[in-house]
Amino acid sequence: MRIIPAVITAAITLSLTYAFSHKLGQIPPLGKLLSPQTGFWQNAEPIGEFPREQLVLPGLSGKTEVWYDDRMVPHIFAENEGDAYYVQGYVTARDRLWQMELQTYAAAGRLSEILGPKLVQYDRKQRRLGMVYAAEGTVKEMLADPATKVAVTSYAAGVNAYIATLTPATYPVEYKILDYKPERWDIIKSALLLKYMAHDLAGFANDLEFTNARRLFSLQDFDLMYPDFHEATDPIIPKGTPYPAATIKPTAPPDSVLAAAAAYMKFKTDKPDPDNGSNNWAVGGSKTRSGAPILCSDPHLSLSLPSLWYEVQIHTPDMNVYGASLPGAPGVIIGFNDHIAWGVTNGEEDVKDYYSMQFRNGRSEYLYNGSYRKADLRIEEIKVRGGATVRDTVAYTVFGPVMFDNTFPDKTAGQTFLAMRWKALDPSNELATFNKLNKARNYDDYLNALNRYTCPAQNFVFADKAGDIAIWHNGQYPLRWKDQGKWIMPGSDSTYAWQGFIPHEELPHIKNPERGFVSSANQRPTDSTYPYALYGEYDLFRGKRINERLSAMSAITTQDMMQLQNDDKNLFAAAAMPMIRKHIDTSSLTAQQQPYWQLLTSWDFMATPDSKAASIFNALWAHLEDTIWHDELHPKDTTILTYPQSITTLQLLLRDTAFHFIDNINTPQKETLSQLLQGAFAQTVTELSELNKAGRLELGKARGTDINHLSRGIPAFSALHLNTGGGQHIVNATKQTHGPSWRMVVQLSDKTEAYGIYPGGQSGNPGSPFYDNSVNDWVSGKYYMLHIFSAEEKDDPVIRYKLVFTGK
Repeated sequence: MRIIPAVITAAITLSLTYAFSHKLGQIPPLGKLLSPQTGFWQNAEPIGEFPREQLVLPGLSGKTEVWYDDRMVPHIFAENEGDAYYVQGYVTARDRLWQMELQTYAAAGRLSEILGPKLVQYDRKQRRLGMVYAAEGTVKEMLADPATKVAVTSYAAGVNAYIATLTPATYPVEYKILDYKPERWDIIKSALLLKYMAHDLAGFANDLEFTNARRLFSLQDFDLMYPDFHEATDPIIPKGTPYPAATIKPTAPPDSVLAAAAAYMKFKTDKPDPDNGSNNWAVGGSKTRSGAPILCSDPHLSLSLPSLWYEVQIHTPDMNVYGASLPGAPGVIIGFNDHIAWGVTNGEEDVKDYYSMQFRNGRSEYLYNGSYRKADLRIEEIKVRGGATVRDTVAYTVFGPVMFDNTFPDKTAGQTFLAMRWKALDPSNELATFNKLNKARNYDDYLNALNRYTCPAQNFVFADKAGDIAIWHNGQYPLRWKDQGKWIMPGSDSTYAWQGFIPHEELPHIKNPERGFVSSANQRPTDSTYPYALYGEYDLFRGKRINERLSAMSAITTQDMMQLQNDDKNLFAAAAMPMIRKHIDTSSLTAQQQPYWQLLTSWDFMATPDSKAASIFNALWAHLEDTIWHDELHPKDTTILTYPQSITTLQLLLRDTAFHFIDNINTPQKETLSQLLQGAFAQTVTELSELNKAGRLELGKARGTDINHLSRGIPAFSALHLNTGGGQHIVNATKQTHGPSWRMVVQLSDKTEAYGIYPGGQSGNPGSPFYDNSVNDWVSGKYYMLHIFSAEEKDDPVIRYKLVFTGK
């Protein structure tokens, strides 16, 4: 019966037709994706020269040219700032539109719209963080400032001009894979991007974990585990620098030690990578071979493809700036112009506090200063692809949004309502600072730019062609009494609120120091004589290494600075190994363990990609920390706690090898450090033996680096298993998915000499030869010369093609 094959054929045809035109789970409509006319084939880009293009676009007031160099960096030459930012928006969107939009969806808590129900809880968290609320305040501030208004509105117009040229055939490939289309760019998206970065750099807080620890441990033990200062601190402002007395002082309430609900906090906050930070420094002409200052900056952030940064030059009659921009925001964030250079590192301070609130009538009213006041209820509508819209009511208090309550993140009975006071939620206009830096000509201009900056707190390093160097630990820091903000505070009493901010002129800063350089690497900004309280989790050994090297160097060149940015010396390991040697009984090591011990004890502390000892030390230290802290900090209930910093553990061991946390509270006998280290080393050898047998014990193979596509789900669009060295506590702070996201070295000689690199490429299109063309050179520690052209250099051979924009 021929009807059966016919029916089967028809069924298969119908099934394939459905499959090729509809999403199946996470699989996009394959017909659209594979179509020669509209599918991913359309996203392939040719290798070679590009023609000169002329584009006529609405909204431009004059002629603007874009010169693309051999790495596809756009050099924008415009007759006014509005046109410059319009074209910056256009060319950035042409290269990075999907990345720009995805990051703002993530910030706004809108990922469920494109990725479905699994992202609802993430989106709820973002809404309760107040990201859209904060962005709305930032938009008002940006539009109130004439210069910023021109920048953001022109940039948005340029992005939208590019979006208007797109068809389904020319959508970036990720839109095709995920089966959605770009939407109009609004200036709130630029504000959301800035708040997204603020969360990444100033979203840290240990209030919940510290509250739990304070209930488990005495104040003496708490201060031992989580100290304000570390021995051997090498601060940003050199030790011994005198500080004037504080002009304002906070008043502590009568009971400021601990006031919170009796229950342990079981809510858990998502935190940014604790190593989000950076290095930067500026060396005065007295220490350089050329006699000109050299400024260096390398921000350490999560690595991804497309890359976080986008190189650009912007030239107008009043500005000629080059550097790393954030796709989605106008101007340059880290860079240089014809007169100055600047870079930033994270300030690391905690600018987020939690308050325990007493509500009645659901979430409509809360107790404050003896009476109930109405909460501002904000209904967040979360659209869900393939599901019903989720509505979440977020209560806003005098402190900020209620982040945790009995409906989020779960419905655990008895959990208190926690409101969040976060500096990043205050109205601000950080873009104004970068707009001013882009045009700055001297120290006074730099200082004028910093006065506008609030959050995330950053160490702004500076150098100019007049020979000045400087650094400011810059931002708005809450004026706190001792220990304020370490623990959850009562929200019913205004005496626990922030009492203002440290005056800007009293922030830690220094200009032209006697030692001939300024530097920061996320260490404490000052020694203990600074009159204001600053709390955070600071690094120690990166800054120490940088300062040691810069102090010892003279006749410094740009090549010397590149080598220092790629320095793999692990001073943390160098400080720890004498103690480890002392407490390992080598006579008891097995035949299997002996070779590992030999590698470790003969190590030069350089964490190079081929170092086996670096892998051994990293594993040994992780096991040692577990054996010391796990018994105390992993109680049987679900209480959330956090380990002390590694530098704290090390300094405790160097000071007292018998401190009481060494003993395991779950065993009848009393353990010693020697026993713990012997056991940790045995665990290390067991763990690494299989790697060693597979020929993968070297750091670059055992850990290496993965630069994932932003989707985290498309390995073919990622750069995986990169052979890298470096790591935590090391100037070259490269880790498995984190590290130097942009390296820049600028010599401010008469003709600026600049070098830089980031791990990726200018294009966000995986089909482009400029998608990841810089990755291998970044791994190798290479740099590219950065070309900051003048208008007269229009025929420079490094220029590969030009775009000419004119208005309608």
